[in-house]
Amino acid sequence: MSDKHNIVTIDGPSGVGKSTISRKVAAALGFTYLDTGAMYRGVAYYLQELGIIFDDEARVAQSLDSLVLKLLPARDENSDVEVIVSGKDVSRQIRTPEMSMAASAVSKLGAVRSKLTSMQQEIGKHGKIVAEGRDTGTVVFPMAMYKFFLEANPEERARRRVLQLNEKGESADFDQILKLTLERDKNDSERALAPLKRAEDAIAIDTTELSIEDVSRKVLETIKARSFSA
Repeated sequence: MSDKHNIVTIDGPSGVGKSTISRKVAAALGFTYLDTGAMYRGVAYYLQELGIIFDDEARVAQSLDSLVLKLLPARDENSDVEVIVSGKDVSRQIRTPEMSMAASAVSKLGAVRSKLTSMQQEIGKHGKIVAEGRDTGTVVFPMAMYKFFLEANPEERARRRVLQLNEKGESADFDQILKLTLERDKNDSERALAPLKRAEDAIAIDTTELSIEDVSRKVLETIKARSFSA
């Protein structure tokens, strides 16, 4: 295990509970929580504000030179990280189903992936992070010591997303959310660059019938067991 890095990766599609579980695991371990998905959402917001079409890869690549993107720690384990783009807090603006689709679109672009992967690897250089995303165990931190891949059926994931939006005082249509969920799954798994997939050495957990507490406990128990056997 000496060649492994003291990093936890938690990957999977949207709606499986990655964010909440990653925050809880990070808090329990005393690690830093790294929300890679928020970074892609931040880039999507940045490009939209500049009026840059995602298909214009030359302009996208050029614009990244001026990108100033910062993640601020969540206030507690129940809060999202704060995302600052060019000095502006866009944390709320990027947490919409539409921005989720935009993030999926920009994540296909080589210049964006290269930029953000480098930023993420720099953050994880000293270890002790819980990285959440779709390729953290396969591309960003392939030598992570602990890897997990969360799954759940699409209907349950859509239901959770609707509840999440309703809790924020926003209306949401289940059928529309389910359609977007399936579309994003297809886009993320079929893209040529760093597609969504389970790392060969990742432990899969189906969260469909499990509570957040159940999944968090499974993850922490696995980390503890592996730490003692290392």
